[in-house]
Amino acid sequence: MKVFLTRLNDAYHFETKNERGDVVHLDNKSEESPQGSSPMDLILRGIAGCSSIDVVMILKKQHLELEDLQVEVEGFREDGAIPNVFKKIHLNFILKGDVPDAKAMRAVALSMEKYCSVAKMLEKAAEITYEVNLNGKLL
Repeated sequence: MKVFLTRLNDAYHFETKNERGDVVHLDNKSEESPQGSSPMDLILRGIAGCSSIDVVMILKKQHLELEDLQVEVEGFREDGAIPNVFKKIHLNFILKGDVPDAKAMRAVALSMEKYCSVAKMLEKAAEITYEVNLNGKLL
């Protein structure tokens, strides 16, 4: 796995590209008009994406299809700390579909506790918590 970064302006706007050519723009969130995600924002996006791929894969293997999957991720940092790392990350999985409660909960638990590489890496530095909502009901 390899990523290439190129500076695009005289401030903090960068373009990153992976070996397949996928492009993601980065910028400093404190800029007046940021033109990309901050690196810390990408970490939260990464855990949301990694865990969502797992959940879909686990449910597909059980021949269960989701109508919709959304994840809200919130990262909590210690004000004024340098470096200002995440101390806690909370994920709210919002699933919709004809999926039994236990199977939805188990799919998310397997992802967060076993399969999601991003979560497993981040849990060494931050407390990671999650909740699962299925068809409008908190499980």
